[in-house]
Amino acid sequence: MVGSPTALGGHFPGMDKGPNALRQMGFLERLQARKGLAGMSIIDNGDAPIEAGWAVDDDPFMKNRQRIIEYMPRLIVHVHRALGGKDAATVPPRLLMVGGDCTSHAAAMAGLKRRFPDSRLAIAWFDAHGDFNIPTTTPSGNVWGMPFAMLCGRGDPALVASVSGPTVKEEDAALLGAQVLDEQESRMLAASPIAMFGSGMLAGPAGLAALETWARVVGDRTDGMYIAFDLDAIDESEGVSVAMPEPKGLSVWTATIAIRLLAATNKVVGFGPTATMPRQGADLSKHADIVAQLTEAALGRT
Repeated sequence: MVGSPTALGGHFPGMDKGPNALRQMGFLERLQARKGLAGMSIIDNGDAPIEAGWAVDDDPFMKNRQRIIEYMPRLIVHVHRALGGKDAATVPPRLLMVGGDCTSHAAAMAGLKRRFPDSRLAIAWFDAHGDFNIPTTTPSGNVWGMPFAMLCGRGDPALVASVSGPTVKEEDAALLGAQVLDEQESRMLAASPIAMFGSGMLAGPAGLAALETWARVVGDRTDGMYIAFDLDAIDESEGVSVAMPEPKGLSVWTATIAIRLLAATNKVVGFGPTATMPRQGADLSKHADIVAQLTEAALGRT
């Protein structure tokens, strides 16, 4: 497990507190109490070094651009070291990336690619939002709305370079649970080879069957999959404590089934639950249990 205490990608703080908030709720102990994870060795490698988890920036196109460019390589190194480097054991550990905002996923993919340089990796990106904006399409300037595009090699060249993008072929990528998309972002996604499974689609058996088919095809041609999971993909009624809770999202049950389908058809090399944010009145204990359940689905024994 590695922590990414950053909210640099946006216009308000809070997600930078997510990794520590989960630790304070006994997250590792909750993981070890899950049946599918029982007996596994879970090592907390701590947080990646960062000067400030958040800073004010009024840039309308790329908030905290330079700070993010400086932080991403440090997070990549932290991930790579946690995985043991390229000379590690034959069966390396799998990554559990706890964030922090979603720019963390772009660095996670870069760290995995550094550990497995000859591997073709896939990505399943769970998010209520698309995170596929680029500086010329963003309505907010929030870089946390760009990391999916960045790891696909799209966007500001310096931001893309900071995460070694592209680290995935778009035909090996999927967006799951998205239902709050900006217009230009939606157009770019629709015109790309990226598979899309909205929250409404995944709520029914036909949608889950379509996901399973996609996952099997991708699993046959790739060497591993990273599952990026922005917790705001979970419907706000489920009680997750996140920065931007959204209605009409995935139920915890649907998300768990979808992750299990991916894990049954692909070699999952990492799972990244991000966007935890302590909120007044939120039940962080329930939130931590949900994150543990999703982690078990991705990394646990079936």
